[in-house]
Amino acid sequence: MRSNRKSQMELGLKGVRISVGDRELIPPLDLAIPAGEAVTVMGPSGSGKSTLLAFISGTLDPAFAAVGRICFGGQDITAVRPENRGIGVLFQDDLMFPHLSVGGNLAFGLPSQIRGKARRRGVVEDALADAGLAGFFDRDPATLSGGQRARATLLRTLLANPRALLLDEPFSKLDVALRGDFRRFVFEHAAARDLPVLLVTHDESDADAAGGRVLTLSATSGIVQARRPRPKVRLGAAAQAN
Repeated sequence: MRSNRKSQMELGLKGVRISVGDRELIPPLDLAIPAGEAVTVMGPSGSGKSTLLAFISGTLDPAFAAVGRICFGGQDITAVRPENRGIGVLFQDDLMFPHLSVGGNLAFGLPSQIRGKARRRGVVEDALADAGLAGFFDRDPATLSGGQRARATLLRTLLANPRALLLDEPFSKLDVALRGDFRRFVFEHAAARDLPVLLVTHDESDADAAGGRVLTLSATSGIVQARRPRPKVRLGAAAQAN
């Protein structure tokens, strides 16, 4: 039986179906991702996995037709504006603002309840130190290494205090030497915050690192299989697809 907290923080998809023209990308899908758990959607380019994340985050291109509901803690958020959904998204590209310092980038997403320049700077500096980036507040983002930029981007997403985390192939552009460390960094921080996580990727090792249920999409026939990989970072029991 699920705890009340996990039920309150559960990200759910109910009867979600996405199509473009006459082509069905995502067949009717029901999926529940409780707090602290991860689900991976794998598939080739064009299979609809990133489109699914866009629907959940509220940024789906109007060219796509979507039906179904997105729920958080049992509350329907399908019609809620993207900025009010409380969903963090991490993309392939770090998308840091070049005109702001590293600290300015991270402070940009802080909740409005954290007031005062000194207090906001303190929150950001603590987060940077926790990520091995102490003293980086005033640095230019262009001076960071690939791994440092990736960690800073994740921190910016987490400092916005999201209720769920969507990962749109954020590891794919990193060197192999950095990829494993950053995957661990992402999933450990998500687990520490008890966030439901949905990852889309074409890389089997990403799914193994997430450690939860895996849904595989076909570019022609939608969801064709669901399985559980051998976990390398455990985030709890697998999410259940209904």
